Amino acid sequence: MRIFDTTLRDGEQTPGVSLTPENKLRVAKRLDELGVNVIEAGFAAVSEGELEAIKRISKEKLKAEICSMARGVREDIDAVVKSGADSVHLVIPTSDIHLKYKLKKTRGDVLKITEDRVKYAKGRGLIVELSAEDATRSDLKFLKEMFRTGISVGADRICACDTVGVLTPDKSYKLFSELRKGFKVPISVHCHNDFGMAVANSVAGVMAGADQVHVTVNGLGERAGNAALEEVVMTLRALYNIKLPIKTELLYGTSKLVSRLTGVYVQPNKAIVGDNAFTHEAGIHTHGILVHPSTYEPISPKMVGVTRRLVVVGKHAGSHGIKVSLEEMGLKPTDEQLKEIFSRVKALGDKGKQVTDADLQVVAEAVMGLPKVRPIQLKELTVVTGDKVTPTASVRLGVNGSEISEAATGIGPVDAAMNAIRKAVSAVEPIQLEEYSVKAITGGTNALVEVAVRLRKGDRTATAIGARGDIVMASVEAMLSGMNVLMTDYKKKRK
Repeated sequence: MRIFDTTLRDGEQTPGVSLTPENKLRVAKRLDELGVNVIEAGFAAVSEGELEAIKRISKEKLKAEICSMARGVREDIDAVVKSGADSVHLVIPTSDIHLKYKLKKTRGDVLKITEDRVKYAKGRGLIVELSAEDATRSDLKFLKEMFRTGISVGADRICACDTVGVLTPDKSYKLFSELRKGFKVPISVHCHNDFGMAVANSVAGVMAGADQVHVTVNGLGERAGNAALEEVVMTLRALYNIKLPIKTELLYGTSKLVSRLTGVYVQPNKAIVGDNAFTHEAGIHTHGILVHPSTYEPISPKMVGVTRRLVVVGKHAGSHGIKVSLEEMGLKPTDEQLKEIFSRVKALGDKGKQVTDADLQVVAEAVMGLPKVRPIQLKELTVVTGDKVTPTASVRLGVNGSEISEAATGIGPVDAAMNAIRKAVSAVEPIQLEEYSVKAITGGTNALVEVAVRLRKGDRTATAIGARGDIVMASVEAMLSGMNVLMTDYKKKRK
């Protein structure tokens, strides 16, 4: 089973996404490390920048086959050759609607184009994957005729594209069964997600005999996107026990890299790589996970490179989860104290408040009569920003009784302030910022701003919120609150 990744071509066609050659190369290297068989690095004929990106990727001598898309035009194929790619993804429409309104050609014309362009590409030394665009709305008899024509002059692989995502799993299985019976060359399935069935249709195609599946990281692509690499891979691996070349433990990191570089962020509840995919809040779930993870997880988070997160605070909290979270903080409340902490956390959640680990810490300290001493205290913060001025922040912190001063720059005043704090604290503790979100919780120019963060120290995570009229101070408040959760040592206090 082969994986053909088209993140850098079909995925980049996502509205608003445009990758530099440098960033395309970063993604290509990661995809190669991940283990995909083919990297469709772009569309060589589209621009000089695109051609340059594919050239740079081709020169890296990666393990994966490097491919470029081309239309059924000789100049496109020449651009692929110029790029140094190993193969061409030759895309030629086959549906009557495309022939009539897009190409303005007859079926006979398309067969002649197919024969000439495949022969031309093979003569230029390229591996040819012949794709029928809008195959799933094409006459099946003509689709087969087009593929036969291409194969007769050297096409190495064929691909049926569900260009507008109109397949259903049963129709996909039927189509690819027909193609499998008719052809001996490798067959690819390429599905779009217009009706939310790209992954299901891709899997159905594989079950029917497709040898290769086209995917994109995070399901990027035009309109509703393409079949998501991580979902297809884990479905085939975990549910069908199909061997794949993919290092699945790199899936989460790959997803995050592509998100950062494209600016298209993954929804929290997305399968496999979403922030909530291995996060549990409901009491019955956290209890079950603590007893045996398989009670509420179909696969281990380690398989995809994720660390499980138990959200133990909030209206759905359970006492078992809260107890474990308090123990991670170094707190061991009595049964009566735990009952009171549990009750107060529930009450906060019922009021509509997003309860964080920092809130749980404050509640527990109050119930247990502990002193509210924090390892990190803000002594001074100065932020300079403006037109033609690089945003710079300097910070002076009290950390475990000592003073630390640091300065840092950023893309804005918030980024500069957060960078300065991270730089100061990292000298003592390796704490990473995993998630940052901001929202205005009142209207107007003087709106109260709420900033939420999630931080990590080793295997532990902590959430915190800051709310101020100033977004910089709200961010700093959230950052320091979360860091204090991870750094407070109650055992030392009790000695």
